Amino acid sequence: MSLTRHFTRGRDLARSAGDHAADVFAPLALIGRGLRRHADWAKARWAATPKERRGPTLLVGAAVVLGVFLLPHGPLLAIVALVASAAWVGRSPKAPAAPAPDAADVKLPALYAALTPYFGGYDDPGALYRVDGEWKSAFAEWAFDPDGRLAALEIAYPAYFTDTEPAARARIEQVVQGKAGRSREYRFDWDEESNRLRVTALSPLPADIAAQRFVTSPGEIVLGFTDGAGSHRTIPVEQGGVTEQQPPVVWRVGPRSAEPHLLALGAPGHGTSTLLRSIALQALPHGDLVVVDGASTGEHACLVNRPGVHTVETSLHGALAALEWCAQETERRLVALNAARHHGLAAPADVTRPLWILLDHLTELSELAHAEGRTDPQELLEVPLRHGRAARVTVVFVDALDARDRISATVRTCTRTRVVLGPVTADSGAAALGGPLDIAPAAHTPPGRGYARIGTAAPVRLQVPVTVDPLDEDAPAPLRDAVVALLPHRDTRTEAAAPTTAPAAAPAPANLAKEPLEKPLGEPLGKPAGEPAGEAASSRPRPVW
Repeated sequence: MSLTRHFTRGRDLARSAGDHAADVFAPLALIGRGLRRHADWAKARWAATPKERRGPTLLVGAAVVLGVFLLPHGPLLAIVALVASAAWVGRSPKAPAAPAPDAADVKLPALYAALTPYFGGYDDPGALYRVDGEWKSAFAEWAFDPDGRLAALEIAYPAYFTDTEPAARARIEQVVQGKAGRSREYRFDWDEESNRLRVTALSPLPADIAAQRFVTSPGEIVLGFTDGAGSHRTIPVEQGGVTEQQPPVVWRVGPRSAEPHLLALGAPGHGTSTLLRSIALQALPHGDLVVVDGASTGEHACLVNRPGVHTVETSLHGALAALEWCAQETERRLVALNAARHHGLAAPADVTRPLWILLDHLTELSELAHAEGRTDPQELLEVPLRHGRAARVTVVFVDALDARDRISATVRTCTRTRVVLGPVTADSGAAALGGPLDIAPAAHTPPGRGYARIGTAAPVRLQVPVTVDPLDEDAPAPLRDAVVALLPHRDTRTEAAAPTTAPAAAPAPANLAKEPLEKPLGEPLGKPAGEPAGEAASSRPRPVW
């Protein structure tokens, strides 16, 4: 056996012996510590006793000892009592728990160190941010929530920082959000005049507001709900079985609207189709709908054969026919409205009733049209987009966030009401909204969460109402029933299946292009030859009655 192994074995044996000895002599050490404390107490009392009272005190003590000695089993009981008292007094008191460190002393120095490379002036000996600097000189006010997370902070930065450049701001916002936690949203208020940055953590928006009839006037569409800073009004909504007041994001449409068309982009599964259904349910009581489902997912099958819904198209052929009819209907409305103004007459009802063109993932049909060498459906939207406000025609274009480059320039230019849903970055959010986003998005968002920007206003947070597909059996029954109650027809889930019929050879809208626009005032462009039954009615758009 080597010498090293001898030393190792000896060290282990010594450690084991020491542990056993500590276990054996622990009671004796406890009693000894207690006797020592008793002795210290007796010394302290004797020192505190005046000299004139020490004699009587000794006499009383001797009498007590004598009395105990004369009692039966007195000495034994006295020893037992002394040992028990020593064992009790000799206990090691539990050390008090160390107080939890202040969240500011832990997190703010780390944030100060992270901001130093961006705010520090290495050539400035009196720089506000430096390696050996004090963080309290840079942070004026701060607040933490009960969980110890940063809730508010005011940051001072040097005057030479380029706070007017979006890229420089984005770097600082990214650093602050990384140190404060990416699970929440933060609003950044840059005060360029006083070189102050105010950071505020935003509370989550309510995600349990189901589809319902909102208290709005005709021409107002509730896109969703936001916080108090994003809206100046509140409306009553049913939330969790009670009525609550929530601030809505209201989009105004019609001839007096400055932003009559909407473009919504979002990540897959984050509520773009839900937003389209919510808009459709709010528009149906006052207008007519033409729906094109470019993804062919059946998300809008609940609108088929509903009063006020001209058609729900899923194929390229049907979409081209429907959009061509929409373009001609827009022109017809313009002619009728101009003629009514010229003759001083009231406009007919069929041209003043709003027409909504709801498009879901139309870029997929555009790619199919390019592959087949046919007309791009987006080209047919130019007339409704440019003249829709005067003709009471509203276009809602919904697509995926990564399909933004495939959207035509006309659509992007004319749709100045923007919505983006799902997790986005500062760059992608600004590109989708058409303006800078002064809110740092959270890393994870629930379905229907995003941001809205109406015209040139500042972006606001948005939570779309839960508007599920009533034909989706996986959706909760109360949410499906809430949507069914808003549809202007009976529940399609209880209707008998329509008989299977052969598809028509050519839909009626294909002939609309050959009809002259010089119709008598108030007369529709064309009339269908017959009313097909079941799903076949959705294969061609119906003209405005």
